[in-house]
Amino acid sequence: MPQLPMARAINQALREEMRRSEDVVVLGEDVGKKGGVFLVTEGLLDEFGPERVMDTPLSESGIIGFAMGLAMAGLRPVAEIQFVDFIYQGFEELINHVAKLRYRSGNEFASPLVVRAPYGPGVRVGLYHSQSPETYFIHTPGLIVVTPSSPYNAKGLLKAAVRGEDPVVFLEPKRIYWSPKEEVPEEDYVVELGRGRVAREGRDVTVITYGASVWDALKAADEVAGDISVEVIDLMTLWPLDINLVLSSVKKTGRLVVVHEAPRTLGLGAEISALVAEKAVEYLAAPVVRVTGPDVPTAPISLEDLYMPNPARIKGGIMRAMKY
Repeated sequence: MPQLPMARAINQALREEMRRSEDVVVLGEDVGKKGGVFLVTEGLLDEFGPERVMDTPLSESGIIGFAMGLAMAGLRPVAEIQFVDFIYQGFEELINHVAKLRYRSGNEFASPLVVRAPYGPGVRVGLYHSQSPETYFIHTPGLIVVTPSSPYNAKGLLKAAVRGEDPVVFLEPKRIYWSPKEEVPEEDYVVELGRGRVAREGRDVTVITYGASVWDALKAADEVAGDISVEVIDLMTLWPLDINLVLSSVKKTGRLVVVHEAPRTLGLGAEISALVAEKAVEYLAAPVVRVTGPDVPTAPISLEDLYMPNPARIKGGIMRAMKY
C-alpha cells in the first residue's frame, strides 16, 4: 500500500472519481496546465483533457456560479478556489444560491458540487492566504463543511463528497499537504460524511479538533501521557456535526478542550461548548476550555507561530481543565 501525502491522496481521489464517472469535471484557476498552486490537480489535464479540466478566469464568483450551472445540468463539478481567502468574491453565489437551491426549488433541483480550497495558517504566505473562515460556511444551512486531517481520510471524504447530492465546502489544511504521509489504499473506499473519529483513546480529558490541529493535539497528548490520559476527537465533517461522538467522549472523560485555528469568538468551539452545556452539563467536572486563534486578523509571517494553537498552548489548555 503506497505512502502518500494529503496533496497526492486528494489528487488520487479526483482521478479515480473522474475515471468512475464522466460527469465529474474539475474547474478553477490554474488547475489544468499548472496543476494548481499546490499541485493537487497535477496530471489531470493530460489524462482527461480541457473539456473536463478547465482553467478559469480569475473570478471566484464566476467559478462558483459556473459550477452551480454545471451541477444543475447534471454534471458533478469540483471547483477549486486557489486559497480560501479569495472565496468571498463568490460568497453571493455560494451562500444565496448554491446552498439554497434544493430548498427554494422544492427539491426540483440540487447542487451536487464540491468547492475545494486550501485554508489556514502555517506555511508563511501572509494575511490574505492564511485565514480560517470555516464558521461562515457552518452557519449557512444547506452546506456540508468538511476538513480532513490525514491523507487517508482526505481521499475517502472527497470521494464521498463528489458522490453526494448536496454542496460540500471541502477545506484542505495546507500546512499538512505534503507531510505527514500515510498509507492510502489504491482500491475504492469512502469515508462517511457527518461522522468523526477517535484519533486517540483516553479517559481523563477530551480534546476536540479538526484539520492540521489534530496533529498538534496528538503531540500535546503525548507530552502529558505519563500523568493524563487524553482522548483526541477528529471531527472531519464540521457540519453536520457528529454530536453523538462528542457527547459520548465528554460523558466518559468529564472534561473538554476544544481547539481550532479560527478566531475564538463565534468559532466552532463556541457551538460545541453550547451543545455540551445543553446536553451533557451534568457530566462536566470542569468548565470547557477553548484553545483557538485570537480575535485578530491572521498574524504577519514573522508572528505566525504565536497566532496558531500549537502543542504547547493545547497542553496548557489540558492542564487548566485538569486542575479545575
